[in-house]
Amino acid sequence: MARERLSVAERREALLRAAVAQIEARGVAAVRIADVAQELGVSNALVLYHFATKEQLVAAAFTDAAERDLARLRTLLGRRTTAVRRLRAAVRWYAPTGQAKGWRLWIESWAVALRDPALREVAGSLDRAWKTELAAVLAEGVAAGEFPCPDPTASAWRLTAFLDGLAVQATSYAGALPRTTLLAWADEALARELGLPDLDGPRPAA
Repeated sequence: MARERLSVAERREALLRAAVAQIEARGVAAVRIADVAQELGVSNALVLYHFATKEQLVAAAFTDAAERDLARLRTLLGRRTTAVRRLRAAVRWYAPTGQAKGWRLWIESWAVALRDPALREVAGSLDRAWKTELAAVLAEGVAAGEFPCPDPTASAWRLTAFLDGLAVQATSYAGALPRTTLLAWADEALARELGLPDLDGPRPAA
């Protein structure tokens, strides 16, 4: 059977997906161009045609996966409902028990970024985008009188720092804590930042 011919964009997308899978399975240090090529049944030369070096492939794969998560975050935060409900949905999705793609990939990127300025810039830019999106909805909730969060930007930083740390623990020591506990902690962290006793009670009047 003849191999399906893909467009340049389709081939690039397939390579990025394969690279993400290999990085999550092997880690950035161990993954090779040959591993990505083998997963797709193509030659090393074809991978190198699209990405001149392993470092370029890793940075592009991380960017692609992170931007997909960022697009999902924007969808959750853009729903037509209260800011509290949007934030809770986003935090629960972003938490290590949720459906955010690639916590292993993020953790790998943090480690590699210590020595790779290019990946550090990519990761830092995407991380700032996450915080900006959360801060904007926090500010919307304050303006609507839903909660009294005094500093939305600081709250966005604290929330993501808490969830990032929780993700490192949950990913490194899988099964150490039950899913219900992790989700309860995520809800509690959000409620604290919003200045609310809990996320289900009555909201302060505008």
